[in-house]
Amino acid sequence: MESAAELWSLERPRFCLLSKEEGKSFGFHLQQELGWARHVVCRVEPGTSAQYQGLREGDRILGVNNHVVEHEDSEVVIRRIQASGPRVLLTVLAQYVLDVAQALQGNDALLCPTLGPEVRPRLCHIVKDEGGFGFTVTHKHRGSFWLVLSTGGAAERAGVPPGARLLEVNGVSVEKFSHNQLNRKLWQSGEQVTLLVAGPEVEEKCRQLGMPLAAPLAEGWSLPTKPRCLHLEKGPQGFGFLLREEKGFDGRLGQFLWEVDPGLPAERAGMQAGDRLVAVAGESVEGLSHEETVSRIQVQGSHVSLTVVDPEADRFFSMVRLSPLLFLESTEVPGCPQDTCSAALVETKDPSVEDTAMPPVPGGSRQCFLYPGPGGSYGFQLSCVASGPCLFISQVTLGGSAAQAGLQRGDVILEVNGYSAGENDLERLKQLAEAEPPLCLKLATRSPQGLEAWIPPGSGKDWVLASDLL
Repeated sequence: MESAAELWSLERPRFCLLSKEEGKSFGFHLQQELGWARHVVCRVEPGTSAQYQGLREGDRILGVNNHVVEHEDSEVVIRRIQASGPRVLLTVLAQYVLDVAQALQGNDALLCPTLGPEVRPRLCHIVKDEGGFGFTVTHKHRGSFWLVLSTGGAAERAGVPPGARLLEVNGVSVEKFSHNQLNRKLWQSGEQVTLLVAGPEVEEKCRQLGMPLAAPLAEGWSLPTKPRCLHLEKGPQGFGFLLREEKGFDGRLGQFLWEVDPGLPAERAGMQAGDRLVAVAGESVEGLSHEETVSRIQVQGSHVSLTVVDPEADRFFSMVRLSPLLFLESTEVPGCPQDTCSAALVETKDPSVEDTAMPPVPGGSRQCFLYPGPGGSYGFQLSCVASGPCLFISQVTLGGSAAQAGLQRGDVILEVNGYSAGENDLERLKQLAEAEPPLCLKLATRSPQGLEAWIPPGSGKDWVLASDLL
C-alpha cells in the first residue's frame, strides 16, 4: 500500500512560470470541456515559454497566480491569464494524475495550493533617506542574497520583512547575479529602487509546496503609484473624453485618453489626459485594436468602468514587468460603488468599424466574413453536442472579429468556407478555419434559450470546444 508521502508526490501539482514578449503569446492553447469546469492544455507551441517551462498537452490548469480556478468558468480563467500581463504562474496537473487524486479524495477536492494573506512575496519600493536604502546584503553563493535591515530604515518602512530573501531588482532577477553585479545594479538605481522579496515564512511555505517564489504572486507594499478604477455614468453630453491609439514611452501601441472635457463627468471621475487604458469592466485590453477597444466600451452602455494608469504608473509597471491589474485587489475593486460620475466618449477618429455581417441569405440563414484579430483569434468558441445540432457558437468575445461580424451565441453553423458542417466534421472544419482569411460562415440563428434544450442532463462530456491561444 502506498504511503501518504508517495500519494502526495503523485498528486502534487506542477508550477509553470511563463513569460512573453510584447505582441507574443505564452505559447499554449487552452481547450474547454463545456458542462465541466475543466481547463485543458490541448497544444503547446514549440520554442515558446510554455514548452521551456514544462507545460504539456493534457495538463489541467488548477490555478492562475494565487487564484484557484478549478471550478471557475472558462471566461474567468482566460481573463485572469490575460490580466496577468507579461508573466503568469500556472498550477497544473496531468489528467491521469488528477483522475487518481479525485478517486482518492472525491471529485470536489481542491488540489490547488495557494498562499494565504501576507504569506506572499512582496514588491517593495524603497526611497533613499540619510541612511541610504536601509539594508545590507549577505550571500552564500551566486544568486542567493538576503537582506539585513537597519532598524527604522527606508527598507523596513517600505515593508521589507526581516530576513527577506532578495529575488528581483527593478524587475530583473538576481538569480544569476554575483555580489558585485548586484551592488552595481543597486547603485545604478539611483535614489529609489523596487525590490521583489520573500520573508522566511514565505520562503519556507513555497519550499513545502514546491511553488516558485514568483513575481505574479506578489503583494504591493509602498508602491509609488497604482492603477485607478474610474466609474463613469453617461450624462446628457456623453462621457467627455477622447480615446486615441498611439505609441507609449516604450514604443508599444496602446489606448490613451485625451481631451478630457473640463467640468464633465470624466474629469470629475478622476480621468487625466495622457492616462493609458488597461482594462474595460475589469477585462484587459492588452493586444486589442482601437476598434475592438471602442467596441468594448460601447457595449457597456451608459455605465462604464475603466482601469487606467498615468504615465508614471505606466513606466513603473513596465519596469517591473508586471500587469497593473495584478495590484487592483490592494487598491480598488473593479465595479465597486465609488464616486460614480458621468462622462462623454468622443472620438476624433471614431473608427467606423466595418460591418462584416452580410444580409440574410434565403432560407433563414446568413453569411458572415471574419478576419482574425490580434494573436490570430476570430473571437468565438465552437462547440458540438451529439444530441443536437452538430456545430454551433457557444461563446462570442466582446469587441472581437466575430462580434463585429454579427455572430451570436447559439448560432448554428451550416457551412464553413463553402463546405457543409455535417456530423463528425469538427477536425476538418478546424483545418478549414486555419486557411487564408477571411473565414466565411453560413449561419442559422438559434436563441441561447433554445441552446439549453439541446443538452440533456448528464451530457456535458459530449461537448467539445475549440481552443484559445494564450
